Amino acid sequence: MTDTPKSELGTADILEIMQLLPHRYPFLLIDRIIEIDGDNSAIGIKNVTMNEPHFTGHFPNNPIMPGVLIIEGMAQTAGAICARISGGGAKNVFFMTIDNARFRKPVVPGDQIEFHVTKIKQRGNIWKFHCDAMVGGMKAAEADVGAMLAEQEGDA
Repeated sequence: MTDTPKSELGTADILEIMQLLPHRYPFLLIDRIIEIDGDNSAIGIKNVTMNEPHFTGHFPNNPIMPGVLIIEGMAQTAGAICARISGGGAKNVFFMTIDNARFRKPVVPGDQIEFHVTKIKQRGNIWKFHCDAMVGGMKAAEADVGAMLAEQEGDA
């Protein structure tokens, strides 16, 4: 009987995410990434809290996380695993496309969003991912996003 080795799934804490992405508060929308399988798939985690600045105006008496920020969290998760697989550091990850976006359920303070991203295809420095935003095991939103790695300005 032969044992088949299991592939190790990686993780990224907030410090590694901040090395991979240029985003900072209040626009860094993922707190950690779990179950990273190269650039094939990962799950980004966002803990939604009432003290986030967008809740003061969207909507003050019924705080709902803006859909565009949910999509941005998906893109940041996908971008972080692209940057990670390329070694990070000398490149920027740019959000290129969004297709097939659907919003299914409001996301509110106290929720934890899981951004499930799965690579659809890659060609050169361009990736396309299918993303599901899950809250409590239910799909809150979904979209297909495209990302591109590019050299930072000033790099030779």
